[in-house]
Amino acid sequence: MRTLLSLFMLCSLTLGAQSFPDRVWHNASEEEARPWQNERTRAFRDYLIDSTKITGLMIVHKGKVVFDYGDLEELSYIASIRKSVLSMLYGQYVEDGTIDLDKTIAELGIDDVEGILPIEQKATIQDIISARSGVYHPEGYPGGMQEYAPERGSVEPGSHWLYSNWDFNVAGFIFEQETGRDIYDEVERQLADPLHMQDWDRSLQGKQGNTSISKYLAYPMWFSTRDMARMGLLMLNKGKWKDVQVISESWVDEMLKTRTTYKELNKSVPVFQNSGVNYGYGYMWWLWQGMDDPRFEGAYSAKGAMGQNITVYPAISTVLAFKTKAAYRRVNPSQVRIDVAKKAAEIFEMEP
Repeated sequence: MRTLLSLFMLCSLTLGAQSFPDRVWHNASEEEARPWQNERTRAFRDYLIDSTKITGLMIVHKGKVVFDYGDLEELSYIASIRKSVLSMLYGQYVEDGTIDLDKTIAELGIDDVEGILPIEQKATIQDIISARSGVYHPEGYPGGMQEYAPERGSVEPGSHWLYSNWDFNVAGFIFEQETGRDIYDEVERQLADPLHMQDWDRSLQGKQGNTSISKYLAYPMWFSTRDMARMGLLMLNKGKWKDVQVISESWVDEMLKTRTTYKELNKSVPVFQNSGVNYGYGYMWWLWQGMDDPRFEGAYSAKGAMGQNITVYPAISTVLAFKTKAAYRRVNPSQVRIDVAKKAAEIFEMEP
């Protein structure tokens, strides 16, 4: 009962007009930023300096900047956040019937260097974008968790979650095959242009991978911290940017629907156990589940190696974006990345 009351009070605190940046971000006024100015704010900045390798970070509340740190303009590699971005691009093509999520690997003509087993050929596009394909072919671009993979051919598609770059890279190939459109051109058309991104540079984007291992290439992306925050704000507002529905609200809901619970995920891949957060999984988005603090109710994240992150906290109308420039070859451990996302929301001053 106390949790429900706290959530009600919290939602009351965060109700109000939602702002959007134009070409540049706007800082919150002193009054608007008041819930974010306390001793935890100073401690958070000290933590970023002393205990992380983060190179840029923003906290946005109701569309205005309440905290920033580091270089927000720097364009660099965002690692696996690319997968959540791809999920956003899928929406309009699923809804207009161009992409049929029930199509199987066999129907799509998917094959690979080591072949696709008969049981694996039954995997659907929906299985693939849920990380539940049951296909454990080697990745041509590392970054998955295939050390936890069951034996190939032992799992029915759709029955087991595994974070595998084979799935995600094939999801990119399927997108381009079914739509006839280039992923990076679609990022520009669907996101960079309508969101008035300040730093997007199409010329930096290009696919990579070892085709002797798998013929399906990854689609690395380069963004600035402040443009990552724009994508988070779009998600917070259910796909709407000012008066334009950039992504349909129904597709945002589909992306964030639980496809794998945190209990199943922790059983399949125990790396997040006792980390302080329970992650479920949707369509290439990580879902925060089973959190006692009402500030985290309904939260979700796009996460990437080394320290790339977009986290949305709907209960407090807040977006967090942070990154660590890959060229520096400095890595934030997984626990640090989780702790940053927790500490950021915990700054917000709740009424007693």
